[in-house]
Order: sequence, then structure tokens, then C-alpha cells
Amino acid sequence: MPRKTYTEEFKRDAVALYENSAGTSIQKIANDLGINRMTLKNWITKYGANSTPHGANTATALSEAERIRQLEKENALLREERDILRKAAKYFGGRDELVIRFRFVDDARKTYSVKRICDVLKFNRSSYYKWKSTAFTREKRLLSDAILGARVKTVFTTHSGCYGAKRIAAELKDQIGYDPANHKRVARIMRSLKLFGYTKKRKVTTTVSDKTKTVFPDLVGRKFTADKPNQLYVGDITYLLIQDGSNMYLATVIDCYSRRLVGFSIADHMRTSLVQDALLMAKGQRGNLKGAIFHSDHGSVYTSHAFQETCKKLGIRQSMGSIGTSADNALAESFNAAMKREVLQDSKTFENQLRCRRDVFRWRTRYDTVRRHSWCRYLAPVVFEERGPAILRSAS
Repeated sequence: MPRKTYTEEFKRDAVALYENSAGTSIQKIANDLGINRMTLKNWITKYGANSTPHGANTATALSEAERIRQLEKENALLREERDILRKAAKYFGGRDELVIRFRFVDDARKTYSVKRICDVLKFNRSSYYKWKSTAFTREKRLLSDAILGARVKTVFTTHSGCYGAKRIAAELKDQIGYDPANHKRVARIMRSLKLFGYTKKRKVTTTVSDKTKTVFPDLVGRKFTADKPNQLYVGDITYLLIQDGSNMYLATVIDCYSRRLVGFSIADHMRTSLVQDALLMAKGQRGNLKGAIFHSDHGSVYTSHAFQETCKKLGIRQSMGSIGTSADNALAESFNAAMKREVLQDSKTFENQLRCRRDVFRWRTRYDTVRRHSWCRYLAPVVFEERGPAILRSAS
């Protein structure tokens, strides 16, 4: 194979190319030109800017040239690092999350090598590549979350912001026919959408007891459960404040089996007829209350002779907790708090008595037939009573 020969012009051009390529090695320039590394090195010694004429100390000149090139390379790297950090600082915008760093690497990798960017920002390349490889999965999850978020918001709005994560998850399961997400995922999506159910509680007024009237024994012992409907009821009276300073009063009769509001009465007074009407409504709903227990506090209307006579006629046994202990009638207290929280929401009072009656009646109807109750395994009380036997069989 004939030996290659090069003109002096070619040699000088090769040396000039090397000297004007900051940060580039002799080997790379030699490979690009298709010549031997030592050949190019000899040309640099002979024709380079720092070459020593007339046989001067060639080794010293070459060392000085290498030092200059090394300094230029270091300067170039420092400039590059400065540029990367400047661009990263603008990109992050005060947020220095790892995911944002990954996005910056992905956007800047056409300008700088991934290795260089990761070195400057001081994190592992493997973490970036893992983030890159899971991009499709993340996008799919984000799309799924967006679709689920729209459904969650619809349910939340439909129920006037009164549903939390568990009730919304149960509602979605019934709507779709399968469980699209557990309540933890629904809670996460609700937080991202800034959807929060109402949790504000209203002050409960102390019951006015009449110590001169008959007191009945506690037949419940804070065990607000029953094996079937129409066995155990709890009741209470709660105040409903009106803007003009007046009050409305709500008396309730709640079935402990399903938490169903079987009887209720609303009036602008707190006479005995208020609780009698609620009990009579319960009798009309159930047909017969004979043998059932009705548990209440020691309010004067519940210890009155008129109310006792009504209970005797209906075949109801009365039960009462301790005086001044709200826990002994916790189920009724909890119902009152939930009703006020969900009906009033951000308001402190009802606009007027008529609006109060309508809003409470509307909520009561929804409570029994639509609103999902945690006790009823996130079914409405009426639905729970209808499916009760099947639910118990599936649980066993």
C-alpha cells in the first residue's frame, strides 16, 4: 500500500483546525481527518502557534501548548456550567422539585449532553431515564385522574358539597357499575381540585329537663344498634335559628337499624305536641310501633304526661340517658349536627321560617332516599332497609 503524503498547506490547515477547536482532543481531530494521532501531534509541534523554530526545546513548547489548551477546555466547561445553571434557574422559577429538573433535562438535552446536565444539577442520570421511560404511564394516569376528577366534581356539586371521599366513591361505584377508585384516590383528587366537604359544627343548646317528672331507665346503654327495623328509635329536639331572631324547632324519630328518619315535625314552638307529631308520623310510616323502644334525653316534653300517654297508646317503651350527657343520645345529636352542617353550610341562620321549613324538608327527603350513610355501608337508609337481608348474608 503506497505511503500517504500531505502538502504543507494541508498540514498547517490541520494544525489550525485543532488550535481553533476548544476542548477537542488531538485524537478526535486526527480521526476526523483520517490521519494518525502521532502524525497530527508532530505537525502541531512543527507548525503550531507555540512551535519552537530552529531546534529549540520542543518538549517545553509542547507542554506549554497543552497547558493552554487545558485551561481553555476548563474555561469552556465553566462557561457551559454557568449557562446550564442560568437556564435551569429561569426554568425552575423558584420551584426546585426533582420532576422539574427532569423536565429541564428533557428540554435542554438537544443543547447539552444528559450526562453534563445531570452532573451540573447533581442528580443521577438513571433517575432521569426512569422518569423518561415511565412518561407514557404517567400521562395515562393523569388522563385517568382528569376523567375521574370530572365525575367526582359532578357528584360533589350535585350533593351541594356535602359528600366526602367515601360517599363519592360509593356513588361512583353505583353510577358506573364497578369500583373506579377507592376512597383514598378520590380523596387525593378532591384535594387537587380543592373540593372539601362541609365539616363545620353548630353549637348544641342544652336540654331543659324537668326533675319533677318521671324518669325512665336507660334501655340502650349507648348501643344504638338493632337487628331489624322498628325495634329501637332515638329522638331529640334541635333549634333552627332564623335571621329575624326567631326560632324554629325540629323533633326527630330515627330508626337505629338504618338511621332512617322515620318521623319528624317542624314548628315555631317547643310544646309537647311537637314531639307527639313526630312520633305519630313514625307510626304512620311503620304502621305499628308496638314493642319498640324510644330513647331520648330528659327534656320536659319527653317526660310530660301527655307524651307518656302517647307512648303507652302506641305500645312504645320509653328510655332515657343520663342528665347532661350528650353521649347517651349521640345518634340523635350526630343527626342534628349533620343536618345543620349540610343545609346551612356557610350560613349561620335560615332566611325565614318558610325557607327553613322547605330546606329541612328537602334535606330530610334526600337523607332517607338518596344521601349515602356510612353506617349503611354507603347506601341510603331506605335502600339499606330494602337490601338489608342480602347485605347481612353477603357479610357473613
